[in-house]
Parts: sequence; structure tokens; C-alpha cells
Amino acid sequence: MTDLIPHPAHLPKQVRRIESRITGRDAQWLRLRWRVEGGGALVVPAFAGKGRADGLWQTTCFELFIQPDAGPGYVEFNLSPSERWNAYAFDSRREGMREWPMPREPQCTLRLGSDLAIFDVAIPAAGLPPLPARIALTAVIEEQGGVKSYWALAHGSDAPDFHDPACFLEALAAPGKP
Repeated sequence: MTDLIPHPAHLPKQVRRIESRITGRDAQWLRLRWRVEGGGALVVPAFAGKGRADGLWQTTCFELFIQPDAGPGYVEFNLSPSERWNAYAFDSRREGMREWPMPREPQCTLRLGSDLAIFDVAIPAAGLPPLPARIALTAVIEEQGGVKSYWALAHGSDAPDFHDPACFLEALAAPGKP
């Protein structure tokens, strides 16, 4: 698992640690997991059922950014514990935003305990951009009382910005490659 770090300008209240990782990949699915320690005050969006939705990042939301090695464009996946999701393509940093087509919906599952939350996601492999790529695993965490923290592999500016190339630190190989 890879530790995410909170943006220093938006520190959490009770969340102590967030780990993320790719848990599996095959011809059908890319599977990911976020593990939130100290999630007792986590604000969890109400179950809404599968479907696209905008603005998911305004409360607890988990995100994956994939930037193919071939150029400046990238795809952003927003994944909510409500089971709502969305995917957007960008031509370059925050430019040319549009919905990214998906062959089927991602699967999102939250398991919530008194102090631990585990969020598992399966994204259809046919909906991924061309690989190999650089990726960013991120999370927007809202805690009771309106406290929001922004977690990423790295932060490159004074304000949280998951679109910053400094966040794209992990590699995702092409299918069949280690």
C-alpha cells in the first residue's frame, strides 16, 4: 500500500492515515483500495445507486488520475461511497474537460467500522485510457463539522490540486507487462 499525505493547508481532524493501492488487474477490471484510519467521524454520502454524477469531490470521494505516457492528456475517475461515479478526459492540465466514455459502470463498495473505512473499486479495463501511464491516487475526505482534507501521493502547490503533474507518481504498465 502507498501512503497518501494530506495537503498541509487542509489537515484532517481525526483521520490519521490513508493508504491506497492497486489490488488487482486482469483483462476485465482494474481493482483499487483506499484504507482510511481514523474514519470514525467520516462523512459518508448517502447511498444513491450506480450512475454518473458531477460534483462528487465536494464531499468524501476517492479519485484516480491516469495520464498515458503518450502525451499531456489524462483521465480522472471520481468514485463515491454513494456508488455514484464519473470519468472525465482532459487534453492537458485542467483543459478540454469532457465526459470519458465507459463501457460499463465501475463497482464501488465501502466497508465502514468504528475507526476504519475501506473503499474498494473495480474499474472496467475497457474504459481505461491507453497504457502505460502515470497515475495519481487521491482522496477528498470530509469529516463531521465540515472539516475537509485533500490527500495525494504528493502536493505541488500551496492549494490542493490533484491535477498537478506532481501528483502523478505511480506507474501503471500496459497489459501483460509487470
